[in-house]
Amino acid sequence: MKTLIVSMGLLAATVFSAFAAEPAKMVDTKMGKILANAKGMTLYTFDKDAMGKSNCDDACLKKWPAFHAAAKAKAEGEWSLVKAADGKEMWAYQGKPLYTFAGDKKPGDMTGDGVGGVWHVAK
Repeated sequence: MKTLIVSMGLLAATVFSAFAAEPAKMVDTKMGKILANAKGMTLYTFDKDAMGKSNCDDACLKKWPAFHAAAKAKAEGEWSLVKAADGKEMWAYQGKPLYTFAGDKKPGDMTGDGVGGVWHVAK
């Protein structure tokens, strides 16, 4: 019985930790707090996306890779999952799909902000 209780406690802790981790982090920059992925790469939003829907097609995704979610990722709180044009699930924050920019070469780069007047650093 004691083994069962300990096992259930470990299972509950594992399940809770799977939901507790956010897919991206807020980082401080000269533009204020922005979202970055685990590697520190800046995340962006696209004005042509609808809430909860990516409108970045295959050609677009070459320059603006989707911020893909892990296979068993679960949406929680302000974080949701939407389908990218490549058919994979990607993260959205407050309903806005998130992308990285191929032009950013190192963590902290924000060279995609303002591109075409439709790409913006995610905050």
